[in-house]
Amino acid sequence: MTLQPKTVETTAATPSGVVSFTEMQFGTGADYALLDGFERQHATGLADRLLGELERLHDSLGGYQITRLEHSLQSGTRARLAGADVDWVVAALLHDIGDELAPHNHAEYAASVLRPYVRAEVAWVIEQHGVFQSYYFAHHLGEDRNRRNKFADHPWFDLCAAFCAEWDQNSFDPNGSTHDLASFEADVRTVFARTAWDAEVTAAGHAELVS
Repeated sequence: MTLQPKTVETTAATPSGVVSFTEMQFGTGADYALLDGFERQHATGLADRLLGELERLHDSLGGYQITRLEHSLQSGTRARLAGADVDWVVAALLHDIGDELAPHNHAEYAASVLRPYVRAEVAWVIEQHGVFQSYYFAHHLGEDRNRRNKFADHPWFDLCAAFCAEWDQNSFDPNGSTHDLASFEADVRTVFARTAWDAEVTAAGHAELVS
């Protein structure tokens, strides 16, 4: 099912025009006010773009018994069925969103997208999940499966280990419970409708996957 993006209607507040400069050093206050308007307008479409990126994971990295999209949906479904809040559900859904454009640092990519809109511990877990996930396979490739131990004293070590154990490493099952992408649309829109970097949103919460 292809999700349809929400249409943004043009209003009196919708920016128009172009800046006067060809070098940023010569920009004026009016130029940067104009650009600020365009950037704010563009940010309102972030949820649509992320949903589109998720859809594109259907044709991403192969070799698994399910697609990367199905893995993402299954992770999000596990979080939802466990009773996790919307921050964790959306984080689980988007944790591999960087597969296409950042194959060697996909975790950091996903965390960068999420960080302005979710609690601090959620963003940290997504940022480090690649390291923690390697616990399950690195030794088979002649590498150190215990790289995660460098974070042994971090207050969110157990949280990231639990995320990988309960919602990530076990979400490659073609027979596993998997909600469709449309069922997550409202959650994605809820998170990315928040004001970016709102201190009340990004403040650290309880170090647990389910309260």
